[in-house]
Amino acid sequence: MSPSLIWLVEDEISISETLGYVLQQEGFRVRTFERALPALAALHAGPPDLAILDVGLPDISGFELCRQLLAKNPALPVLFLTARSDEVDKLLGLEMGADDYVAKPFSPREVCARVRTILRRVNRVKDSESVIKVGSFELNTLAASVVWCGVPLKLTRYEYLLMKMLLEAPGRVFSRQQLMDHVWQDAQESFDRTVDTHIKTLRAKLREVNPALSPINTHRGLGYSLVVC
Repeated sequence: MSPSLIWLVEDEISISETLGYVLQQEGFRVRTFERALPALAALHAGPPDLAILDVGLPDISGFELCRQLLAKNPALPVLFLTARSDEVDKLLGLEMGADDYVAKPFSPREVCARVRTILRRVNRVKDSESVIKVGSFELNTLAASVVWCGVPLKLTRYEYLLMKMLLEAPGRVFSRQQLMDHVWQDAQESFDRTVDTHIKTLRAKLREVNPALSPINTHRGLGYSLVVC
């Protein structure tokens, strides 16, 4: 099996060279970019296995780069590097669909360990060939896709995994912690608000297709469940 390809988008040369070297020593293939736009242009040749993005890039922000990368490759794992460590920034990155967030200064070995953790988590998501029909939903785990009322939903990876968990056990109430543990396995940090935000974006996408139905129920103090409709 070919080593995983890591894109490192970082404009600080000293960080890029040091981290890139350590990643290569750990057995990864590494492609570095000093700007966001060249990384976007490189997508025509195919996405990497994981992208490490600096938030403070000189052309467009790492958050915007993440948004555009995930719009074209929703399953792409993303790890942010940033000089800022405010919880608001962490939540913003995670809620966009990023997998992890490392504040500078950091240990390159720690970043490598987090990269390995993310890739293990992604590889553990095993697809089956069956299509599961739940009410007006169709869950295709082979294609990692969800159809709602005949319309394919454009979901981020975490939105898909949340939807998949709910669809596989309709009517069951899952606590925020259960959803966090299942979807964000091995996460370095957990935020209840991250679950709530993903549920909110899921509901918005469902309403766009069929505003008359509301299949995700909130159970105050308990969590969330899926209603078959």
